[in-house]
Amino acid sequence: MHVDGFRFDEGTVLARNLAGQPDSYAHVIWDIELSETLEDTKLIAEAWDAGGDYEIGHFPGFRWAEWNGRFRDDVRGFVRGDSGLAGAVATRMLGSSDLYQWSRHAPVNSINFVTCHDGFTLNDLVSYNQKHNEANGEGNRDGNDDNLSWNCGAEGPTDDAAIDSLRERQIRNLTAIQMLSFGVPMITAGDEMRRTQQGNNNAYCQDNEISWIDWSLADTNEDMVEFFRRIIAFRLTHDCLRPCDWHQGAPNARGSAEVHWHGRRLDEPDWSADSRTIAYTLGGVGGQPDVHVMVNMHWEGADFALPTGREWRRALDTAIAGRDAVSPPGAEPAIDGDHYLVTSRSVVVLIGT
Repeated sequence: MHVDGFRFDEGTVLARNLAGQPDSYAHVIWDIELSETLEDTKLIAEAWDAGGDYEIGHFPGFRWAEWNGRFRDDVRGFVRGDSGLAGAVATRMLGSSDLYQWSRHAPVNSINFVTCHDGFTLNDLVSYNQKHNEANGEGNRDGNDDNLSWNCGAEGPTDDAAIDSLRERQIRNLTAIQMLSFGVPMITAGDEMRRTQQGNNNAYCQDNEISWIDWSLADTNEDMVEFFRRIIAFRLTHDCLRPCDWHQGAPNARGSAEVHWHGRRLDEPDWSADSRTIAYTLGGVGGQPDVHVMVNMHWEGADFALPTGREWRRALDTAIAGRDAVSPPGAEPAIDGDHYLVTSRSVVVLIGT
């Protein structure tokens, strides 16, 4: 039937014994894990359940991938501008080793997502501070109250061009971080065209315009659709963004480390509670360019020093509107000087040889 795999809703219910306690040796999970019939089937668990069992990084088996709820929450809060998350987001971007490496899982066990079928769409995540579920008939009591969202200055639809421009940049920021992160990115259908559920974060019961995909949005927001195409292509072009295993410390042919952490100054990463910046360089694989990432989620711009010994070109700057935020391959503009001014609330990626 051309089914690639299965995602198990509230998957930890399968990992409880007859007494309802978590069981690392649950028969159904290991039967699926070891089944020859399912050996080429993708297996994905939502590794938590309504009973409070939260098994991110602990879900039984080795083939099972997990929806990384920690990735979602840390990235949402960081892009919103919350403090104290720079170190956590840096860990998420490099595959969440704190969750998966200790248990001999690989980065691909992490399904990195910002939105899913439950909760806000990506557009609504940057357009609403609160849920608006009145249409569900439960007095707005249903659905999650803590969405780590920010409306960028107005609740819901707006005619303010500056607010809408910031919302688009925030969408690019969230997507850029997701596409730069080790693991498997998951995009919710319609997010690439700014689909909205009118602030409803529990729309499963709505079989109408609230939950349907309006395909005309692909034309209305064609620049955003093209941004998604380009940044996905960038991810697929650079193997250093898709490692099969954890870094072992071996430099590439140019002598570049697999990962080299910086901050606004070279070799000085800032993991302080007030930091809203991240910078690091990934060594290119197989002769591909090195990739230098600078993230600034502060409300003021920041000047970042650039690593020496390479000619840097700009592949991505989310402060640039529309599709041009991602430079076409081969047309990346060269960077003059040894610093780059990263605009407030933006992500910049340079490639260098």
